[in-house]
Amino acid sequence: MRELLDADDATEGSACEDIPEEACHDAPGNFALNVANGASTKCAELIASPSVVLPLLLTTVGAPIGLVGALEPVRRGASLVPGLIVSGRMRAFGRRKGFWVAAGLVQAATLLVSAVVAATLSGSAAGVVLVAMLALFSLASGAGSVAFGDVMGTTIPRRRRGRLLGLRAAIGGLIGVVVGGVLAATLGPQPARGTFVALLIGSAALWVLGAWLFSLIREPAGPVAGGRTPLAEARAGVALLRRVAGFRRFLLARGLLAATEVAVPFYVLAAREAGVDASGLGAFLVASGVAAVAGNPVWGWATDHASDRAVMTVAGMIGTLAAVLAVALMLADAGGELAYAGVVFVAVVAQEGVRLGRKAYLVTAAPPRERPLYVALANTIIGVLMIAFALLGVLAQAAGVAAAVGAVLALSVLGVAATRWTPEPEEMARAHAGTP
Repeated sequence: MRELLDADDATEGSACEDIPEEACHDAPGNFALNVANGASTKCAELIASPSVVLPLLLTTVGAPIGLVGALEPVRRGASLVPGLIVSGRMRAFGRRKGFWVAAGLVQAATLLVSAVVAATLSGSAAGVVLVAMLALFSLASGAGSVAFGDVMGTTIPRRRRGRLLGLRAAIGGLIGVVVGGVLAATLGPQPARGTFVALLIGSAALWVLGAWLFSLIREPAGPVAGGRTPLAEARAGVALLRRVAGFRRFLLARGLLAATEVAVPFYVLAAREAGVDASGLGAFLVASGVAAVAGNPVWGWATDHASDRAVMTVAGMIGTLAAVLAVALMLADAGGELAYAGVVFVAVVAQEGVRLGRKAYLVTAAPPRERPLYVALANTIIGVLMIAFALLGVLAQAAGVAAAVGAVLALSVLGVAATRWTPEPEEMARAHAGTP
């Protein structure tokens, strides 16, 4: 791991730039622990994916389609909403990794409850409880997200963060490819509930492992500014929005590109309508894993060596392409398991690029003392918007899956346009420094 940190030093300066001096010695070990944590949790996310696994589980237990359409908005919205509460409390702690560890254990617990539900309930009751558990899972994820950005900002140098994020997702995706391949070879048209129960339990175990690995990271004590109440944190956030125009533009682009992050369940539903049965679960998981393995190292390299904003733009364009492909398959009334797996592959490549680009952008653009506020405010605003994306599920229920996919396509196009209006992160950081 030291080689990963030291590469290119001759042209990029110290491998320990932009982190506290006392963290330099621990940076290689922290890099390795962070990668191992990411491999564990990314694999956990894949094998209990709200985009692929949960939609098929809900259809297996007989839940309404509207609940399937709500999965990604609930997951991503609930994970973002609690940010201001967490950031306000986190300011009182010099070390913040404990917030992530606690969040990981809560996520494991919700998956275990979901496994029990998958084994025992059916119909709307099963669907409602599973969506509720996903919401609780995501609230914990949101708490951990704020802490993760801050811990990464104090333990990993600026020019290694994209590489770190790419490796985390790629290794987890590689493990997911193996799991998906096994499922593709063994699943029948109607897999037993026990398959889903096993996936949920396996995901819970990986979250426990990830929490333990994150607890081992050696985090230097950061500045302690005193805790703020959620109301005080919200007021500080409103003032920040007024002062920094570039931040407002970033939020607009991120909000529109969120369409690429909720799209996959609709592609899975389109595949079901085209006659692809539940045996396609393995193929979809393989497609998602291969996308993570192939795409994330490239996205990570791009954020380290090019522009975080450009990564968001290109990823948004790829997400738009996925929607175009899905629309074409539906209009032609063609395409089987492999064709829709291809759409899932393209969509997940785009999702990973948008996710990695926006994370790297915000860590770079936010001044260290205010990083928790920047991350939390962005998460809260986008979280509210993501919950509104549940209306796409209502649209799918009322007007059909094709209408929902068309809406995703339109929003993705607007998101790509909005990224061109967003400043580079270094420009936004300078704008913040220049405000009173």
